[in-house]
Amino acid sequence: MSWIKDNKFMVSLGGGTLVGALLLLVVGIQGSKRYDQAKEAFDAAATEASGFEQLALYPKPENRDGKRKALDQYRRSVESIQSAFAPYRPQEIKNVSPQEFTDRLLAANTEVRKAFGDVGATVPETFFLGFEKYKTTLAPEKTTGILDYQLGAIKSLMLALAKAKPSELKNFSRPSLLEEEGQAFTAAASAVARPFPVEISFRGTEKAVGQFISSIAKPDESFLVVRSLRITNEKKDPPRASDAKFEAPPEAAPAAGGDALSGGFVLPSETPATGQAAAAPEAAAKTADTSRILSQVLGDEQVQVFLRLDILQFLPSKKLP
Repeated sequence: MSWIKDNKFMVSLGGGTLVGALLLLVVGIQGSKRYDQAKEAFDAAATEASGFEQLALYPKPENRDGKRKALDQYRRSVESIQSAFAPYRPQEIKNVSPQEFTDRLLAANTEVRKAFGDVGATVPETFFLGFEKYKTTLAPEKTTGILDYQLGAIKSLMLALAKAKPSELKNFSRPSLLEEEGQAFTAAASAVARPFPVEISFRGTEKAVGQFISSIAKPDESFLVVRSLRITNEKKDPPRASDAKFEAPPEAAPAAGGDALSGGFVLPSETPATGQAAAAPEAAAKTADTSRILSQVLGDEQVQVFLRLDILQFLPSKKLP
C-alpha cells in the first residue's frame, strides 16, 4: 500500500492506460462487426446489381429509348380506341321530369308492341320494356336521366328483335339500377364503361335468330356485349327426307300417239308420256337431290333462345399521362 501511495502518478497512469486499452478493444470489436455487416450488404448489393445487368431491360440508354417508344405506341392505340367508342359515349345525361319520362316510356312501349304485332309475334301481357315498376308510379326525379338513356337502348334492341320476325317474345328482364335504390353509382378508377345487364328469352326460326344476333354485332346507337347465349331446338328428332314438302309437279300432256284410244300402246316398263323405260324405285331414291331435301327441312324448326347481354354506357375519355 505504501508503494501505491508513494507512486500515485505511476498507478494513475497505468490504470488509465488499462482502461483506455479496454475501451479501444471494445470499440475495435464493434467496428469489426460493423465492417463485416457493411461488407455483407455490399456483397449482396453487388450480386443483385450483377444480376440486373444481365436482364434484357437493364436501364441503359438504348433500353430507355425503346421503352419510351413502346409506351408512345401504346398511348396512341389507347387514344384511338377511345376515339372509336366516341359515337356510343353520351355527351350529357340530363334528368327530365318524372311525367316526361313516363310519357316517353309509354310511347316506346306502344311502338315496340306494334312492331311485334306487325310481324305476328306475341308479347307477354306484363311486358313493359323492363320498367314494369313504373306502370303505376313515377320514377324518382334524380334517376330519370340515366333511366331515359337506358330506355333508348332497350327500345332500339327490342325493335331490332321485332324486325327479325320472331314467333314469340317470352320474357324480358332488367335489374334495377343503384340510383333506383337510392344509392350513388361510383365508377372504378380503371373502368371505361358502365354495363346495364338485360336478359331476353324468345322463340323463332334459325333465320330470325341469325338476323337478331347480326343486328347486335352492328350497333347503330348503343354498344352491346353478349355475355351468354343458349339456343335449344324444339325439335329433338333428326330431320328425315319425309319431312320435306315440295310442290306437286304439273301433269305432263300425253304425247301424240300415246293415247290408248288412238291406237298407240305402252309397254309395262315404259312411261305413258315418253315411251322411255321407267326408273326403278331404288334407282330414283339414289338419284334424289339430298341437299334439296335438307334445304326444305333444316331452318324451319322453332328454337328457344336465352340471351344475356350488357348495354354499355361509355364513361368520359380518360386523359393519359
